[in-house]
Amino acid sequence: MQKQRLIPKLQMTMSSFGKKPKMVLVTTINFDRIIEIGDPVSQAKIYEAQAADELIFVDIRASSESRMTTIDVVKKAAEQIFMPFTVGGGVKSLEDFRILLANGADKVSVNTAAAEDPDLIDKASKVFGAQCVVLSIDFRRNKEGRSRVFVKGGKEETSLDPLEWAVEGEKRGAGEILLTSIDRDGTRQGLDLEMTNTISEAVSIPVITSGGCGLARHFVEGFIQGHADAVSAGTYFCFKDENPMQTRAQIKNAGISIRLHQ
Repeated sequence: MQKQRLIPKLQMTMSSFGKKPKMVLVTTINFDRIIEIGDPVSQAKIYEAQAADELIFVDIRASSESRMTTIDVVKKAAEQIFMPFTVGGGVKSLEDFRILLANGADKVSVNTAAAEDPDLIDKASKVFGAQCVVLSIDFRRNKEGRSRVFVKGGKEETSLDPLEWAVEGEKRGAGEILLTSIDRDGTRQGLDLEMTNTISEAVSIPVITSGGCGLARHFVEGFIQGHADAVSAGTYFCFKDENPMQTRAQIKNAGISIRLHQ
């Protein structure tokens, strides 16, 4: 049986401080309030030492600023860590996929460009393989109370329903879904278990759920009630006196099949 995964998410953006702009690790609340906390690659090395299964690097402002994430971080990560990692942020073409994969990324996450041109999923899957294509779905409830997919760093609402989009993404060749609740992002109040379960039951590809982890039991709920294949968190590991190794022990104690040691 395939083991469930624990995946720290490293959200990044270009620093607003200092003479020379550089990519920094940040945490967010509802994709809005941003707190700069350090260097993403240094933190990635810590997560690797703490037995994380994989990592996700996301440049949260790349799409809204019409640029692709800096390749320097990808190169440094590939040189200094020895575990699978996904990179997302501003990816809009096959060439962007090619550049990120050639510089060390194992998978590429696409959100805004896929929503604007769904054929990109088909093309990337055919050229690079479904295992390299992660469809990122950021969603929240709009003023009418309906869940909708949001793009450009959560700033722009689309007409896409998260469930329907996940199903279509799988049909088009995505190998994995990265599901993030904007409403719960950074709140530490728990995952959106209803949406996680709905999508996990509707697709056959792995679903990574994120947005809202504040306690170890939230990870457990994501696996048991949400039926997720993986749970990803950023704020939890940055501000809690917990690390992936401690968290996975608690997950294991709940009877979930998860790797304990390197």
